[in-house]
Amino acid sequence: MFLVTGASGGIGRRVVRILRDRERSVRAFVRLTSHYGELEHRGAEIFIGDLEQQKDIHKACQGVQYIISTHGSDGNPLALDYRANIELIDQAKVNGVQHFVLISVLGAERGYEDAPVFKAKRAVERYLESSGLNYTILRPAGLASNLLPLAERFRETGVYLLIGDPKNRTSIVSTDDLARMVVDSVTVAGARNQILPVGGPEILLREDIPRIFGRIFNKEPIIINPPLFMIDGLRSVLGFINPQVQKNLGTFRTLLANEFFCTTEEIANLEAIFGFELETLEHFLRRYLAV
Repeated sequence: MFLVTGASGGIGRRVVRILRDRERSVRAFVRLTSHYGELEHRGAEIFIGDLEQQKDIHKACQGVQYIISTHGSDGNPLALDYRANIELIDQAKVNGVQHFVLISVLGAERGYEDAPVFKAKRAVERYLESSGLNYTILRPAGLASNLLPLAERFRETGVYLLIGDPKNRTSIVSTDDLARMVVDSVTVAGARNQILPVGGPEILLREDIPRIFGRIFNKEPIIINPPLFMIDGLRSVLGFINPQVQKNLGTFRTLLANEFFCTTEEIANLEAIFGFELETLEHFLRRYLAV
């Protein structure tokens, strides 16, 4: 039995889909308010709970052999990215779980002091490494599925908002490829007890993304490129209104201000470990946008 947290999210939903296609038993941890109809239709066992409640985590972990943590912070990195994952790891030890897969973030080890999600992910990574469990930690650079709403907006308007340095490099991974790596991690020897940076097969500039949109929809992109200090101004204002939102914007600013890409050697290593060729961003978008 696999337990998948964040099962109704972009990564989790795809992980459940692959596991059920392979006829593996899955317990999908979801919130009552989430859309889990597809998971239920595919034959997953639906566990409705709250990752901020220890009792729900304890109950969800009973009788499972593998735990896959794909959930995000939902604006509360201390409770969800950190505490919930620590509790999941502790319960994995109690229940003799055979393998624990954690979705982290590329750059978690860089020590970004102003990015709560990065700090929480790194702390959990260290805890998992020292837990005695078999594990795989995957650090994606960015998810292709996150660009689908932006692509749809571009289809309608031809406009792309690009905040910060357009020359910053990125290597966005196909979310389907990431889900496949997540599932394969529990059986592929080369992924055991490893921290693996995960990106797509191309190192792109951020300004390449609207150009890809332009090719897909046969439109010349209108790029609006406001400076990064606009985010700083917004954070200052929000600091007086909602300090938690101000902290969360620190993670957002970190993502905009820095480069997150995998080297060609790291990508070649991924393809060698998992035994398949990674999908380009443009191919992923064309598949989902039916263009």
